Amino acid sequence: MNLDPFFEFLNSVAMILMILVMIVSLIGLVVPIFPGTVIIWLVTLIYGLINGFGTGGGIIFAILTILMIVSTLADNILMGAKARENGASWLSIGLALGTAIVGTMIFPPVGGLIGAPLVLYLSEYNRVRDRDKALATVKALALGWGWAFVARFGIGVVMIGLWAVWVFVS
Repeated sequence: MNLDPFFEFLNSVAMILMILVMIVSLIGLVVPIFPGTVIIWLVTLIYGLINGFGTGGGIIFAILTILMIVSTLADNILMGAKARENGASWLSIGLALGTAIVGTMIFPPVGGLIGAPLVLYLSEYNRVRDRDKALATVKALALGWGWAFVARFGIGVVMIGLWAVWVFVS
């Protein structure tokens, strides 16, 4: 009995699932705490483990790893930098980040989206006793979230594109 058609079918199903997971992960990047680029990276790792890396695949996977790390760091840096640029204290930024993580875990996906700006506002208001300044830091955080999304989404698209090159070249 020839099992080649069966294995080809399984390979096709696996490729479709990988593509779907990557697309869902890309869309999921809208939620600041969702690790979409990490999931895309994991899918490429699974692909490499199943199909082999080879020289070209190894180079592409190394680039994908760097992009994933940059994406993860850019998220926190851009959000915190915008709030800090507008005068937020490091303590307030840290509290907002912690709230974003915990809030998303407890009430996904909106817990962090609502909690982080609220905690930042309350912390900054408590520190400066100025409603407008506290609100300005929240606006700056939101702007940072926007730029972080643009950066993460762009990196995610590049990661998927590089994986596609790897798939078609090998």
